[in-house]
Amino acid sequence: MSDFVVAITGASGSVYAIRLLQVLVAAGQQVHVTISPSAVQVFKAELDLAIDLREFDSQTLLPELSSLEPGSRLRTLLGDVPTACDFDASSIQGRLLYHHYQDFSAGIASGSFLTAGMVICPCSMGTLANLAGGISSNLIHRAADVHLKERRKLILVPRETPLGSIQLENMKRLADAGAVILPAMPGFYHRPDDIGNLVDFVVSRICDQMGVGQELFPRWGGGKS
Repeated sequence: MSDFVVAITGASGSVYAIRLLQVLVAAGQQVHVTISPSAVQVFKAELDLAIDLREFDSQTLLPELSSLEPGSRLRTLLGDVPTACDFDASSIQGRLLYHHYQDFSAGIASGSFLTAGMVICPCSMGTLANLAGGISSNLIHRAADVHLKERRKLILVPRETPLGSIQLENMKRLADAGAVILPAMPGFYHRPDDIGNLVDFVVSRICDQMGVGQELFPRWGGGKS
């Protein structure tokens, strides 16, 4: 079992974060999660999930799909993905460790705390700018900065369009510093049937970068992941 850090910020695409956490927990990984206030707004707007950063409840972030009302946003987006059924909310216990975004005493704020990598999914342009400028104003920024300075895997999943020169320059600066820039750009060669298939395409690419095995979609060439 490896320790991974997953940070969720206020860009559109909160469903990517939910699905990534499902896959990591189902794979037996230990995940340290931190969430920005803007991400809470996006969760509510996109998925009707009310996340409380002070009284955090992992079951709210990762509910059993079967327990959701028919027609709920999250069930609509992921309910038809076969591998979503592999996720068991009871497996969260001991595998999902939450850290408040202002808690600089958390282990992930220090380079002495060993992890196998970090992903910010989705990554807002504001977060991107802070990282590119070396500004650690919250735990998300600090943990990402730690991964860069320790030369550990840092994966950024931006979701924005169009991109201006400032955002592109920030991405290049971070790529030059060692980060992996993995935009939420789903492919279509696997012939997706629904939104869940598109979500899984992006999540599978993130997992590849993290070195976490998964079989979310057929790879190019006919093989399985």
